[in-house]
Amino acid sequence: MKNKFVGIAKVGEKGQIVIPKEARDMFNIKPGDSLVILCDKEKGIGILKSEVVQDSLDKIMPEAK
Repeated sequence: MKNKFVGIAKVGEKGQIVIPKEARDMFNIKPGDSLVILCDKEKGIGILKSEVVQDSLDKIMPEAK
């Protein structure tokens, strides 16, 4: 299961979570990286690296670069 991972993150008192090391390694998430949090009340929460969102926007709106 090299391309898949399931982990558990507990929410701390300040509402913070720790992304499991395996997931950080899989997605090359480093300290200081920006993440985009996508929320849908029925479907849940998604987390993306900001450059993934930027790359998608660049493809959709190339004139906005």
